[in-house]
Amino acid sequence: MLTVDRLKLVLAVLALVGGIAAYYYLGDKPDYVRVLSILGAGTLAVIIAMQTESGRSAWEFAKGARTELRKVVWPTRKETIQVTLLVVVMIIIAAFLLWFIDWLLVLGIKTLTAKGS
Repeated sequence: MLTVDRLKLVLAVLALVGGIAAYYYLGDKPDYVRVLSILGAGTLAVIIAMQTESGRSAWEFAKGARTELRKVVWPTRKETIQVTLLVVVMIIIAAFLLWFIDWLLVLGIKTLTAKGS
C-alpha cells in the first residue's frame, strides 16, 4: 500500500475518533447535536477512505455484490411458508426422538443402579 494511502486511512480513523470524542465532549448539548457530530465525522472518514486504493476496491466490491444480489431468485411466499413448516416439523420430530432416547437411557440407568425400586 502506498504511503499516501496509509496517511489517508490514518486521517480517516482520526476523523472518526474525533467524532466519537466530540460526542462525549458535547455531553451537555442536545442528543441530535451529539449524533450529528458522529455522523459528520463518519461521513468525512468515509469520504477520505474512498480516496485510497483499498477504498476504491471496496466500493467496486460493493457494486459487484449489489449486481449479484439482483440476480438472486427469491422464494415465493408459499415456498417460504412450506419450508418453514417443514423445518418446524423436523425440529419437533428431532426433539421427540431425543426425548425418547433420553427416557430410555434414564430407564436403563435406573435399572442398572436399582434406583427404580
